[in-house]
Amino acid sequence: MQTMAGAEVGGAEAFFVRLAIALEAFDISQQLVIRRDPSRARALREGGVSPIELPFGGRMDFRTRPALQREIARFRPDVILSWMSRAAWATPAAPGNYAHIGRLGGYYDLKYYSNCDYLVGNTADIVDYVIAEGFDPDRVVRLPNFVYPPANPPLSRMGLDTPLDVPLLVTMGRLHENKAFDTLLRTMTEVPEAWLWIAGDGPEAAALKGLARDLGVAERTRFLGWRDDSDALMRAADIYICPSRHEPLGNVVLEAWAAEKPVIATAAAGPAELLGNNERGLLVPVDAPSELARAINDLLAAPEQAARLAAAGRAAYEREFTEDAVTAQYLAFFEKARRECAV
Repeated sequence: MQTMAGAEVGGAEAFFVRLAIALEAFDISQQLVIRRDPSRARALREGGVSPIELPFGGRMDFRTRPALQREIARFRPDVILSWMSRAAWATPAAPGNYAHIGRLGGYYDLKYYSNCDYLVGNTADIVDYVIAEGFDPDRVVRLPNFVYPPANPPLSRMGLDTPLDVPLLVTMGRLHENKAFDTLLRTMTEVPEAWLWIAGDGPEAAALKGLARDLGVAERTRFLGWRDDSDALMRAADIYICPSRHEPLGNVVLEAWAAEKPVIATAAAGPAELLGNNERGLLVPVDAPSELARAINDLLAAPEQAARLAAAGRAAYEREFTEDAVTAQYLAFFEKARRECAV
């Protein structure tokens, strides 16, 4: 069983859907219990999985926990994987009846995971955080995310009023201060030949559009809103930029690797772990527009280096972050947890 009480959109929520659909290909019985979300429920059903929807509300929600307990008693799972803090808190502990695994994609307060027998972090840094908070090191494991390889052709530049012969930078994510799209817009003043596509939506949308106008880069910037065709965006790019102030993992880096595009990222925890010592992309300091601009200009002037970085990223993706590789790790861990909790 998987329990998920996430937001409307987000990296963890998207990966939950991908993993749930992937597990349907194996000889296991799976039940999903999710927070009410028509889009997520539809995506799961289209992938062959029918979820049960519950409110997963706040303190005045007196329905979810009893309803979830009834579903657990009916389904009798060997393993429950809980995504996000609210789902982990709502899922009761039952020593010996099933292995309860909490999945963390960030540095969450572990008080919500007190019912869990095991914890999964999707980066080494999150695993280190969990252990430093006092959780049993033998019951914490790193399991990465996977992303799909590109399925769509490159998005047309003409359709987005972008010249065919200019360097194109692409970035995407929630328009939130943590993603530092304001830093990237300031960088654009020092990369005068390039155009920028920003895909995403969020609370900073109006402020970012105003900043682009104030900086004089609005004519070379396209705000695309939230998109479901990130692979088409990636394939249209010359360079993918991840300018985040805080980024626990960076699914977008994996998507750029899958599309065999060079990546430039700020040294937030997730991208720093993925890119290594500039081996699979270029790292620059957080909130340093001039250094980011220098890296972009240098890479645009060195197409052979860009191609080498893109190839190294694609090789890392094929080695560690494909659907088959990651799903196999999850299944092996489920079996380990099931055996240990049965004992």
